[in-house]
Amino acid sequence: MSSGPTALPGDPPGGRRAMAVWGIGVAVYFVAITFRTSLGVAGIDATERFRIGASALSTFSVLQLLVYAGMQIPVGLMVDRLGTRKVLALGVVLFTTAQSGFAFSHSYGTALACRALLGCGDAMTFISVLRLGARWFPARNGPMIAQVAALFGMAGNLISTIVLARLLHSAGWTATFAGSAGAGLVVLGLLLAFLKDHPEGCEPAAGPRPGKGFVRQQILRAWHEPGTRLGMWVHFTTQFPAMVFLLLWGMPFLVEAQGLARGTAGSLLTLVVLVNMAVGLVYGQIIGRHHAARLPLALGTLGATALLWAAVVAWPGTHAPMWLLITLCTVLGACGPASMIGFDFARPANPPERQGTASGIVNMGGFIASITTLLAVGLLLDTTGGDYRTAFASVFVLQALGLSQILRLRGRTERRERERIVVSRVETVHVPVRPDGGGLRA
Repeated sequence: MSSGPTALPGDPPGGRRAMAVWGIGVAVYFVAITFRTSLGVAGIDATERFRIGASALSTFSVLQLLVYAGMQIPVGLMVDRLGTRKVLALGVVLFTTAQSGFAFSHSYGTALACRALLGCGDAMTFISVLRLGARWFPARNGPMIAQVAALFGMAGNLISTIVLARLLHSAGWTATFAGSAGAGLVVLGLLLAFLKDHPEGCEPAAGPRPGKGFVRQQILRAWHEPGTRLGMWVHFTTQFPAMVFLLLWGMPFLVEAQGLARGTAGSLLTLVVLVNMAVGLVYGQIIGRHHAARLPLALGTLGATALLWAAVVAWPGTHAPMWLLITLCTVLGACGPASMIGFDFARPANPPERQGTASGIVNMGGFIASITTLLAVGLLLDTTGGDYRTAFASVFVLQALGLSQILRLRGRTERRERERIVVSRVETVHVPVRPDGGGLRA
């Protein structure tokens, strides 16, 4: 498998209209990420506003991501049955309502409920955008489409670290969060007016009405594929260090443990986002042309992250030098693009009618790891009196677990992909292609 997939009969045509429609879906995802990561720059302010400690602060992000992860398979099933437009619209309504409620929250309980609702709405965006890309663009564009979607998502993170962080200290809590909620109303209007599930003439074949065991069968069939499970563990292992750093603990670590000014710490968080955007384009190009590069890129990113994280945690002085912190943030920037490789293992392993479910399983991996680590860091900080060295060492446990599963599943996944290549070549000659092109997209 030295090169990426070629054009398949029945593929959508792509083109300018596809870019415009898909762009609306990406705009929704951009806003969702802005809302998701807005707490990352407001962690210190939240402890003062709600008078809470490290464990309670981590609960905000843990609950938000717990809801997000728990919704992945249900959302995948919803996308497969209802289509992208309906699921995205519901997601926008939920996360916009949550961001507005968070702006006016004065009690910890109310704010916690708003972050949970935000996680529910956020959960409906990325899988929908992946499905939208698959319906509007040829299969050969899959890796790049996924990486570009993630790139725009990171641009939403950039808005949090640059714009919202400044507004928070100039305009205040309520004005910042309430004002940002207006972006949700804008993308909802665009979505309802212009977004379509698929181009004319590329309607998916009408499937049978789901029976009593449809949900269970859909999940089991996706899970049975080694590519789905390998994709989940790649996502699990590569995503969470950067997620934990950006979503909550990076700013407190850099300010409280490393003695940096908030402005300098914010610049380092911005560096993570910028590197993520640049590396995403590079990874997408490489994988689109050479599928065999998927696992080396994922494992290389994992190894570099573990090495730099260990160097910072184990640095003998009180504070790690600035060059080492910059290097760590640069490497963390590659974690997001590496986690997207997980979808490139699940995509060829599942037919079109199961893509949403399979993507949900993959996407669940990284967020389960992030939830576990966010909670572990908060608990260890409270237990050790703020010892970030001990708290941040919890990252290595999950990296080791994920690596063991990746190595266990890689052989089976490679064999299954080779078998599909042979079957697809035979079907290209002997079997008519279904209207949705699914006959050649196993």
